[in-house]
Amino acid sequence: MRRHYLPAALFAVISASTLISSQAGEDSMPLPVAAETKSSSAFSGSLSFDMNTHFISYGADTWGAGNNFDDALFNPSLGLAWDLGNDFSLTLGTWWDVNDNAISDIGSNVQEVDVWAGISYGGGPVEISLTYQQWYYAEETEQILDLAFGFDLPLNPSLTLHGRLSEGASGGDNGVVPVLGFELPGFSLGAAEFSFPVSVAFATDAFHGGDAGFAFASAGAGVSIPLPIMEVMGEWALNAGVTYYYTDDMVIPNNPDESFFTGNIGIGLSF
Repeated sequence: MRRHYLPAALFAVISASTLISSQAGEDSMPLPVAAETKSSSAFSGSLSFDMNTHFISYGADTWGAGNNFDDALFNPSLGLAWDLGNDFSLTLGTWWDVNDNAISDIGSNVQEVDVWAGISYGGGPVEISLTYQQWYYAEETEQILDLAFGFDLPLNPSLTLHGRLSEGASGGDNGVVPVLGFELPGFSLGAAEFSFPVSVAFATDAFHGGDAGFAFASAGAGVSIPLPIMEVMGEWALNAGVTYYYTDDMVIPNNPDESFFTGNIGIGLSF
């Protein structure tokens, strides 16, 4: 989950379809927010087809879009979950970055392919997930291990410890980015569900090529609208959102702008 959508590893806990891009996802990966998959079977999943204005990887503006909205990035993703019993679940998934911003070493306009596998436990007031990821891009492989906690408390607080095990082509060092996430109270308007995710993150020294310390804060607004005319294979929804980022240029020195907005729109399937 290259983008940090809410905390990225929480995708493994709730097996959701991405709402807002820009926080691995998530960053852009976000923040995408995720919609819970409800299934009575032991198998569930989500499929999404998102268009994003930015690719934000834990505060880093990967394609250097800044305050420009000129480019459109296509980011399909697939997540699968199996109920193992006793409140444990196994998750698998993939996320792609497709655009013409560079000559692809993978093929066509596919700039990056991320895959992950994880296990989660949701049997108490704290949901826990451990997710291993491999991000393939620029002829290198970045390896990630995320440990995420979701708390059954007001504002749905969460903590993701995003750990880079191998730097690949990131240009930074191995290290950790702790991400604190919250959801401000949302509301419904007819069939539309509105959500307001907020996150704050820190980084260890040279993770983004800069200093250690506060890395970014983000606040998003998202909407999910069911698409009943597409009740094929599961539940479809139209998802859209905007996210504001404030980043520290001493910790993330390569962003063209310290603060900027991102946006996304797409359709998602939960089954």
